[in-house]
Amino acid sequence: MSKKKLVPAAEVLAEDLADETFRAEWEETAFARQVALEVVKYRAEHGLSQAALARLLGVSQPVMARLELGEHTPTWNTLARISRETGLHFVVDVDPKDGTHLREVS
Repeated sequence: MSKKKLVPAAEVLAEDLADETFRAEWEETAFARQVALEVVKYRAEHGLSQAALARLLGVSQPVMARLELGEHTPTWNTLARISRETGLHFVVDVDPKDGTHLREVS
């Protein structure tokens, strides 16, 4: 029986990103994945189960599980609730893709 070579995750991701459809979905869910990572990190650092964090946030455990999947962008209300109850701070930056800057309003 031959041994299978483990492929690094970065290599698998690079291959997947070559697919236009996958890349579009990956880019679309980038923010949701980052929120999910921070929520999971918070939960782990505080020794909380999904159910316990869900209770803290006033949502159900299945809602918490979906949030932690990082597949759907959370609403502004959800971000505000997470911030208020956990102290996590979210910063959203608006910057045009073409690199031009919006004029400053005085």
